[in-house]
Amino acid sequence: MTRIATPATVAQAPAASQPLLETVNQQLGVVPNQFRMVGNSPAALEGCLSLKGALGKGELSAQTRERIALAVAEVNGCDYCLSAHIYFARNVAKLDDAEITANRNGGSNDPHAAAAVLFAKRVADARGRVSDADLSAVKAAGYSEAAVIEIVANVALNIWTNYVNEVAGTAIDFPVVHTRKA
Repeated sequence: MTRIATPATVAQAPAASQPLLETVNQQLGVVPNQFRMVGNSPAALEGCLSLKGALGKGELSAQTRERIALAVAEVNGCDYCLSAHIYFARNVAKLDDAEITANRNGGSNDPHAAAAVLFAKRVADARGRVSDADLSAVKAAGYSEAAVIEIVANVALNIWTNYVNEVAGTAIDFPVVHTRKA
């Protein structure tokens, strides 16, 4: 059940959010409910999109960022984010179903990506209080300190979107997938 209003169109969103939502439309060809709902706060929308854009320029590939999003959505039991990120994992990042399942479980079929996804899951599970061994393992897999910070930033961004969508009860506008915790 939707608990925070989602403007039906970009034109119905606050004026300051409209250019940001138009950018989302240009990038995705659609404006998902999450972005229109977050657009109730132009500041929050700008912050979300700015962090997402900045992380897209970092060391982590789009595939790894999607893998992390899947793992974090599963940790937090967010059906909206899991549904959205499975859609993007398949259609944009071109991950197959076996990889998506591994990501949801906190791993990957790619050994290098597995280290990042496992670390991300541990960051989310432990609320950032990872062990020295967890940090050493991700570094030993070849991730730089900058990449480790980006993994944590991706976890934080995804936790934020998970929480916002859970608080709002955002209507899922992707093929629906339920988390195991839902």
